[in-house]
Amino acid sequence: MTATDARTLPIGAAFDRMPFTRRHVLIALALFIAFVIESWEQLALIYVSGDLGEDLGIGQAGIGVALSAVAFGMIPGALVWGPLADRIGRKPACFWSLLAYGAIALASAFAPNLATLVTLRVASGLTLAGVYTITFPYFLELLPTRSRGRAAVYLSIGWPIGMLAAIGASVALGDLGWHVVVIASAAAGLWAFAIRAWVPESPYWLAARGRQDEARQVLRTLGSPDADASFTVATQRVGNPLDLLRGRLTKITVAMLLLNFAFNWGYWGLQTWLPSLLQEKGLTLDASLGFAALSALMMIPGYVSASLLTGRFGRKKVFLVYVVAAALGGLWFALADSTFELYAGNFVLSFFSLGAWGVWNTWNGEFYPTALRGTGYSWATASQLVATTLAPSAVGALLANATGFTTTMLVINAFMVVTALLAVPLPETEGRELE
Repeated sequence: MTATDARTLPIGAAFDRMPFTRRHVLIALALFIAFVIESWEQLALIYVSGDLGEDLGIGQAGIGVALSAVAFGMIPGALVWGPLADRIGRKPACFWSLLAYGAIALASAFAPNLATLVTLRVASGLTLAGVYTITFPYFLELLPTRSRGRAAVYLSIGWPIGMLAAIGASVALGDLGWHVVVIASAAAGLWAFAIRAWVPESPYWLAARGRQDEARQVLRTLGSPDADASFTVATQRVGNPLDLLRGRLTKITVAMLLLNFAFNWGYWGLQTWLPSLLQEKGLTLDASLGFAALSALMMIPGYVSASLLTGRFGRKKVFLVYVVAAALGGLWFALADSTFELYAGNFVLSFFSLGAWGVWNTWNGEFYPTALRGTGYSWATASQLVATTLAPSAVGALLANATGFTTTMLVINAFMVVTALLAVPLPETEGRELE
């Protein structure tokens, strides 16, 4: 190594001049499919819940418990896997999480009763939480600084693709029974081997653990012209979760947790009960599934537009505009008195809310230093999952008490307004090096 090469840089500086290469495309594909699998798992049973209820002889309450079981298991799972990824590395956390999920999901396909099914789905949630929690921080830690926002928002498109896959599976495989849909979910766990083959360990994590040579080797494969430097990190100590509530991070963490809860409540409360809400407005079940599929398609240009704008205007401005626009779309949907207005309002809601989610998935992973990034994202994920678990029951109670379509939608939509307010004090991170 020459004297010129031996210069010392913050690890984040190694990504400033890095080009976006074919290796990044391969990494993006591997983690994109992982995100598709996460979406699929959380949505697939919703569309075959009727067959599940008939097969196990359970009513709506039992079906609701089965549908919420994965999210329930993911709450403690996220809180375990995030700190674990900060200790053992991003790559092994993703690999073992997805592989274990596949094995447990396969077992759940043969559950003889509700109790066994719920137990296994909680366990599959515990394992899936690893890849669910670490996918975005992992991806952010491999991207050039100037491409980080745009590329990570594109990764979010995996969510509607997973949603479309779940709807497609319910149509193509639904006649074969819910067991077959779950077996297909389990097979997706084999994608863990693609992640192990294509995605290197995070150079941020390697440098933070004192593994400088390995960090430099990964940076070379990613095309960094600064790969031969010596790298400094904010801290080499693995973060204590309580550090999230100390010093300057306290306000960020509190706002982040509340925002994740409110945002996911608004989204999940609608998605879980969308078929029922639409049937209340006179659509058939088949028409409701078609409506959901079209809504998922509208999410994709929402992501793309947000990706194009975030690099120019920053995370915060784009997120706030998109959340406010989504709330207006939700209001239109809630007050719709014609089929056209029903579709148009929901399409506006889908376009802007999922574009905002794409920005948030990126922004949310940039608040904390490497030593706390996995832990911070795990708290964010847990907050989302609490909302995912509670929202379906709360919205179901509103519907059971004959609150009606419009009032139920207005309650759901109020959480979008709260989301925008909570984002105001958060710091802008566009163009900044990760610590």
